[in-house]
Amino acid sequence: MKRRLGVTALVMGTGLMLAGCGGSGGSSSARPALKISGAYMPAPVNGDMAAGFFTVTNSGGADTLTSVTSSLAGDVTLHATKGGAMEEEKSFAVPADGTLDFASGGNHLMFEKLTHRPEQGEKVPVQLHFAKSGTVTVEMPVKPATYDPKTGH
Repeated sequence: MKRRLGVTALVMGTGLMLAGCGGSGGSSSARPALKISGAYMPAPVNGDMAAGFFTVTNSGGADTLTSVTSSLAGDVTLHATKGGAMEEEKSFAVPADGTLDFASGGNHLMFEKLTHRPEQGEKVPVQLHFAKSGTVTVEMPVKPATYDPKTGH
């Protein structure tokens, strides 16, 4: 009788361990865990267009930034800088356990058809639309046109 109970316990324990192995399989299938930081918009030098920058830090599974909207602009587009030339992109991958940077001289947002010229000190609401995480709204402060996030000036 004791032997039969031991074998039954072993079989049940092995079954529970195997059941725990399926499903999650690493961070690639884990839910994204996004944090937006360092968002800012340099005060535009003219009233037609503005740029935007920020960093997405992801401590979970992969996601994709699919679009951006804002009440400031009729159109917000995603851009990459490749070989010194600006190219519009349809989306940007947000790697699992990684970052996606939008910085001067690199990836950036272009705000076109502005409803008004944003002034230094204003905070512009921006909606970042992700494939898995949905919409994340950030307040993008308008900084001086010469702002450098490394120095804070």
